[in-house]
Amino acid sequence: AAFLTLTRKRGAATYAQTLQNIPETQVTTLENGLRVASEESNQPTCTVGLWIEAGSRYEDTKTNGAAFFMEHMALKGTKKRPGSAFEKEVESLGAHLNGYTSREHTAFYIKALSKDMPKVVELLSDLVQNCALEDSQIEKERGVILQELKEMDSNLADVTFDYLHATAYQGTSLAHTVEGTTENIKRLTRADLASYVDTHFKAPRMVLAAAGGISHRELVDAAKQHFTGAPLTHKGESVPILKRCRFTGSEIRARDDALPLAHIALAVEGPGWADPDNVVLNVANAIIGRYDRTFGGGKDQSSKLATLAVKHNLCHSFEPFNTTYSDTGLFGFHFVSDPLSVDDMMFCAQGEWMRLCTSTTESEVTRAKNYLRNAMVAQLDGTTRVCENIASHLLHYGRRIPLEEWDARISAVDARTVRDVCSKYLYDKCPALAAVGPIEQLLDYNRIRSGMYWVRL
Repeated sequence: AAFLTLTRKRGAATYAQTLQNIPETQVTTLENGLRVASEESNQPTCTVGLWIEAGSRYEDTKTNGAAFFMEHMALKGTKKRPGSAFEKEVESLGAHLNGYTSREHTAFYIKALSKDMPKVVELLSDLVQNCALEDSQIEKERGVILQELKEMDSNLADVTFDYLHATAYQGTSLAHTVEGTTENIKRLTRADLASYVDTHFKAPRMVLAAAGGISHRELVDAAKQHFTGAPLTHKGESVPILKRCRFTGSEIRARDDALPLAHIALAVEGPGWADPDNVVLNVANAIIGRYDRTFGGGKDQSSKLATLAVKHNLCHSFEPFNTTYSDTGLFGFHFVSDPLSVDDMMFCAQGEWMRLCTSTTESEVTRAKNYLRNAMVAQLDGTTRVCENIASHLLHYGRRIPLEEWDARISAVDARTVRDVCSKYLYDKCPALAAVGPIEQLLDYNRIRSGMYWVRL
């Protein structure tokens, strides 16, 4: 009994100790504005990456797709390592190279042995400063991207979210897809790509982040050696200023009765990255929960919406989301259902939103906060996730927010706070709607709008 008690106490203390024993995030800003950040540990491996404030939001109608195109081209050789020489050198280290583009960021990162960190930094600097942009490679990648766009059209969830951005932020840069349009990909030239790099790939817009068995001093020394070239020199006139993207309550419907399932996404405008309301909204989403038929046991979940979905066979899956950008966001839910269940599922989902505004309970909030704490600690799983966490924090908040601080913010949320914040963003607001597939049963927008409030006597 004494041993079991000791074990339980040790387990109970682990969470608090974990929050306090996270290695310090060290940050150094070089003279050219490049931020170098790292978290040291005893791992035999490390992840080093470069995150850049460059994405589809910084494009206009004619250049939409340039960032995604550049992501492809950056991995296809440099002036120092033409053709496949770059990839072969990465592979010779036994390393893994990857990259991605989003609406506000472009990232390239390499996972390698800790001893190879200086070489990895040199490879990343070569990648962003000396991209070859050979005409033959551009034409080859153009065909690859066009094929990717065709494949993406078959992913109805992604199509629905692109439509959601298009209607919610119509007429602004956030309405653009990350990948760009087929027409743009066909006509983007080498000059367009070179101009994009010259405008956006500047040191003050970059974060060089690393996590694992590395020394911060050695990382800074490597950065000073390789990230001080002329291409990274800051030119004030070349740094774009983000324009405010105004949210619009509206809809896009793409009806296709030949498809088996309907994809529906409904969202209101949420806060930007740095707004403290995000913590409360994430708690609210944890209360709503998520469900998929493949999970099993839906009727036994704490989520009331999951229980209704199973009991009445309302959908195949649903999930809430809180997609945040620099100055705005999309707070909503997405579900996939049979054609004859669309109306009932929408009614129940909106009813759950209204319940969050009016009758959230303390027990639900406690359960949701524990879920968020678990997700927060899971960020420590692996050097790549830690590295991305460091970079995203510096880009979004200007600093790495400690887990202790996140835990304190989560702990401060109670049922009243959830009701107040949800009322602020949800109650009687005009939502944006995107629907794809057999959506004949989806009610008129005005009827859906009327579901954003309850008549209270």
